[in-house]
Amino acid sequence: MIANKCLKMRPSVLFAQKLLIWNACRNLFVRSMCSAESEVSKAVKASKTSFKTTIFSKILDKSIPADILYEDDKCMAFRDISAQAPKHFLVIPRKLIPSLSDASSGDTELLGHLLQVAKQVAAQEKLENGYRLVINNGPDGAQSVYHLHIHVLGGRQMLWPPG
Repeated sequence: MIANKCLKMRPSVLFAQKLLIWNACRNLFVRSMCSAESEVSKAVKASKTSFKTTIFSKILDKSIPADILYEDDKCMAFRDISAQAPKHFLVIPRKLIPSLSDASSGDTELLGHLLQVAKQVAAQEKLENGYRLVINNGPDGAQSVYHLHIHVLGGRQMLWPPG
């Protein structure tokens, strides 16, 4: 008789579990869409002419605190305060380059160094299963801070297509 009750309850329990999972996925999707919309709004409002003093220049001169993961004479890596993944950090050059489009052929070595640092810090953060690198460029690329930066995201399965 007890086994009979368990069998009768099982479909409703499974339905409840599926409903909980569906709601969690829906909430995650809504939050990510709101966050994406917020970033797009910031990018539209951001002015490429206002890049001389950015939040990143203030992090570089340490007038704003950050959770710094790595720094050398060419760049700095620190955790993103608006993390979009369990592990989300930024790698920024000390040299002011407003966007990837503004990088010159003389910046080739620096750009390669930024990628090497991204790889090194990803290993330090134990992202053995992989990670995603993102560079937002210009308004259509949702760039909201005009200081070149590489987002490194990991610690979960990334979705495709990304945007």
